Amino acid sequence: MFHRFALALGALIAVPSVAAAPASVGGRWKTDDGKAIVAMAPCGAKMCGRVERLLIRQPAGGQLDERNPDKAKRGRAVTGLQIYWDLVPTDDGWRGQGYSPEDGRYYKAHLRVAGNKLTMKGCVAVFCKTVTWTRIT
Repeated sequence: MFHRFALALGALIAVPSVAAAPASVGGRWKTDDGKAIVAMAPCGAKMCGRVERLLIRQPAGGQLDERNPDKAKRGRAVTGLQIYWDLVPTDDGWRGQGYSPEDGRYYKAHLRVAGNKLTMKGCVAVFCKTVTWTRIT
């Protein structure tokens, strides 16, 4: 009796668990504040996100990354700027790195897709902020 139980238990342990892959973050997303369109696409084996277009009025010459903590980067344009990188799928979404040109902060990013909504949680140390973007076609 014990041998059958041990055999059955061993068979259950040997079967790898099959977890569903998270929904893709790929595509174009409108930010929660309506200020930008961000395009998420593969970059190598991972996913990245770039500011595709700003939907706000910009100064002559375009909006610059003025709040970047690296003074050498403050003259670069926000349009085209990579703001997500190293995004990899996890059991509960996508994890990677992010940057906010609005406040010049780099953060750990956790993204989840549900239907046409992309919820992002960004954390700097113990302080986190969550926003939800909408997929556009």
